[in-house]
Amino acid sequence: MNKTTRMLSAALLAATFLTPAMIAQASAQSVLRLDEVAVGELDPGKATDYADSILMFNVYDTLVLPIQGGPGYAPHLAESWEAEGSDFVFKLREDVKFQSGNPLTAEDVVFSFDRMKELGQGLSFVFDKVESAEAVDEHTVRFNLTEAYSPFIASLVRLPIIDKKLVMENLGEGEGEMKDWGQAYLSGNSAGTGAYAVVSHNPQQETVMEKNPDYFLGVPDVAPDQVRLRYGLEAATVRTLIAQGEHDISSQWLPPEVLKSLAADGAQILTETGGGAFYVKMNTQKPPLDDVNCRMALAKAYDYAAGITMVAVTDDVAQGSPSTGAVPVGMFGANPAEDVLKRDLEAAKQRLADCKYSPEDFTLELSWIGEVPIEERFALLMQANFAELGIKSEIRKVPWALYTEQVAKPENTPNISQIFVNAVTGDPDTLLYPMYHSSVAGTWQSPEYLKDDKVDELLAKGRTVTDPAEREAAYAELNDRLMEIAPTIYGYDRQSLFAASNRVKAPALSDPEKAFGLDGMGFSFRLMEMTGE
Repeated sequence: MNKTTRMLSAALLAATFLTPAMIAQASAQSVLRLDEVAVGELDPGKATDYADSILMFNVYDTLVLPIQGGPGYAPHLAESWEAEGSDFVFKLREDVKFQSGNPLTAEDVVFSFDRMKELGQGLSFVFDKVESAEAVDEHTVRFNLTEAYSPFIASLVRLPIIDKKLVMENLGEGEGEMKDWGQAYLSGNSAGTGAYAVVSHNPQQETVMEKNPDYFLGVPDVAPDQVRLRYGLEAATVRTLIAQGEHDISSQWLPPEVLKSLAADGAQILTETGGGAFYVKMNTQKPPLDDVNCRMALAKAYDYAAGITMVAVTDDVAQGSPSTGAVPVGMFGANPAEDVLKRDLEAAKQRLADCKYSPEDFTLELSWIGEVPIEERFALLMQANFAELGIKSEIRKVPWALYTEQVAKPENTPNISQIFVNAVTGDPDTLLYPMYHSSVAGTWQSPEYLKDDKVDELLAKGRTVTDPAEREAAYAELNDRLMEIAPTIYGYDRQSLFAASNRVKAPALSDPEKAFGLDGMGFSFRLMEMTGE
């Protein structure tokens, strides 16, 4: 018997021992396929964008999680916490293990915090008020803050906890005791407690993840066994793959016309509201928009309903929802969802009549970011709206790199800028403070150059009061004040849309009562269900 014959006989013999149940089990592994833009950053200390967040929230866990369907935060890796002055003390769960099998301890939390602060990348800036972290005992951690900072709990959704022992065994080249802090290792390997572990990772092409069978909360059988996150697929490719049943969830970057086509062919349209909005920002330090009456005239003249229509995908779904004010619906201080902003041309004319500048004496510069084509459509809408008041305007396309340079000085900043801004922790502080506090004027988020003592006072209050009701009252008052002085036209609350096959159910992306209100967390794979249809 030659080698080939022996191999064939062995294969046939093995096949006779495969029962129908075994064959079904082998073929039953469910696979979720989705895509995002490249590059997928696997190192949680460097994560910043949407793809990074998807990876982080599935491979790693945090001390707290946003409450689904409403404001606030719930324990996760921490079972409880309490404030001691400006400091916070957390008790950790004692039943959590990393994917390596190492138990979670307070030292892992301290290491994760120290690493993020030392690298100074990603979203480390949200911990600027934290001086240090220390292990009180094996399952107790204290965070020492430099001053009272109420949004601290919210910031912890951006502190993924890393397996210290595993990383210390895999330090790369570098100076000092910590060498590279495990950057080389964590760029291609996972070291978390998460519900999914990384099988392979190519940041330009694809990351493959599989269920963690020892996850401390368990992973339901109906959740995908394997996830393949692909990077950089063309819209036409995604459209074809979904139509052919070879792809499950698109990225949020599909053009509206592609989303419309897929929806018409029976695809689901999933949604995620991540605590952000589309803002039309007015330079308050340069004529004519240094006059509040002129700013109010523009805010009243803007056609909010037309703006929503421009980003609509179906009769019921759009890439934005109507704005009710400066604070997006669902956040502390937001106005009710039914109190939508509406155009009022007569009120606009009245406010313009009270402005110290005459329309014939100025021409507004309406800028739009060259890398965001939808903004050109909004610039044209505003140009038409403002023309009805007799206001002339010029539309200018500005590359992102040039825009960030221009806004460094008020005299170089356009009269009108268009920006999409998100709350990176889901808390209004990380949305509103970087836009409106007088100390941060002149960044891409704050081209208004707003200087208002009342706004500064309320922003500071939102950071220091600890009672949730007091915080909400502070942001509600801030919302009213911003609407009163109109540094910004609040175009719409941002909503990300994803086309999906009918093979997957994603409650956190389809049921408002189960949504997290934080970019990327709706893609918690352990909460999804593969239907097999």
